[in-house]
Amino acid sequence: MGRAIFISYRRDDSEGEAGRLFDDLVRAYGENSVFMDVAGISPGFDFRKAIDDNVSGCGVLLAMIGPAWASLANGSGQRRLDDENDFVRLEIAVALRRDIPVIPVLVHSAHMPRPDDLPDNLKDLAFRNAVEITHARWNSDVQLLTQALAQYVQPARNAPAEPIHAAVPVQLPPPSPAANPAPRPASTQTPSSNPAAPRPAAAPAKKSHAPLFIGVAAAIVLLIVLFLVLHRSSSANPPVVPAPISNSGSAAAAAVAGTWTNPTTLGTNGVTKLQISAAADQLTIHAWGQCQPVDCDWGEKSATFAANRATAVWNFGEMARGRANGRVATVVLSPANGKLHVIVVNTYSDHPENRREFDFIRAQ
Repeated sequence: MGRAIFISYRRDDSEGEAGRLFDDLVRAYGENSVFMDVAGISPGFDFRKAIDDNVSGCGVLLAMIGPAWASLANGSGQRRLDDENDFVRLEIAVALRRDIPVIPVLVHSAHMPRPDDLPDNLKDLAFRNAVEITHARWNSDVQLLTQALAQYVQPARNAPAEPIHAAVPVQLPPPSPAANPAPRPASTQTPSSNPAAPRPAAAPAKKSHAPLFIGVAAAIVLLIVLFLVLHRSSSANPPVVPAPISNSGSAAAAAVAGTWTNPTTLGTNGVTKLQISAAADQLTIHAWGQCQPVDCDWGEKSATFAANRATAVWNFGEMARGRANGRVATVVLSPANGKLHVIVVNTYSDHPENRREFDFIRAQ
């Protein structure tokens, strides 16, 4: 019986990427939910029937397509796709004939084949919406693909409940109460009334316990001095770039909180503004998209900040037409050099997806 996800590929074209994708999907959906090779066909059995049996039992077929996928030839010089018994042609043809979802996966900057490049029983492949996986952004690209596969595949019982995070390091809390950061002296100090303030504000704080007399007048004077020092420090060193206290997910998530704007000139379906609030490692992301005459309010989505990034998905087909096969916008954000790097991937039910990347800046 076939597995839930069937990976079809040519060894001479995309074997390395197919194997790597297989490992990532096994981590997400379990070993019994991913199938890559038609192997173990006993002598005397019809390999065409074996392929049909394996493919027909899957929920979705991923067709790995590299630059030479359509042009590779066999030993006699014949193009492999023109051979009716070519394994790859048989695998994809079975899926198309049985109305099994087929997702072309482009690697090595490959392009979708044209209908004229395909045999008759594969021509429908040219009209299937494709995804692209690049070496430079492998993890984020596979993350988006894994999320898209969730509508076709049920995770195995022993698969992680959050498959996307299975491959990233888990950030654990410290085994004991966090100590003061190294730059701060161990001598007695009065805690600052603003823990997030930069280090220069610590010097005035030491004076807060200098007076030894007790009196209402002295207390009022001390409060005024502290207010002026902290106000001046916050003006010179805005809290939007605080010195990190730790590498925890909570501190990193807090660093992206605030309002961000896109300085890039956009076409349609771009993101113009993000308002982000953080609570521990959980983010609430409010997005606005490019529309005319005013920007469209996408509303809020929740996301988990892990491994220095967060992903949120807006399903506009479901919102606008009561069904889930319209436009889906996936937004992946990560801080980079004081900016917010944002990837927007729009997928559609009736035409190919588009992908755009932006560097947002903080709103002034």
